[in-house]
Amino acid sequence: MWPFKSDPTKKLKKAYQQKMEAAMHALRQGDVRQNAQLVAEAELLKSEIDSLEQS
Repeated sequence: MWPFKSDPTKKLKKAYQQKMEAAMHALRQGDVRQNAQLVAEAELLKSEIDSLEQS
């Protein structure tokens, strides 16, 4: 049995950062729709991270 538990939010935080970076690149290229979609997906991840950290 492994004595340490992994942080369940670690993968979510990494995915959140990647979505936000992709959104920034999309906005820089002028793709506002792609930016909005990626930011919306990132916000869903952020709310999931917040709920896990509170519990």
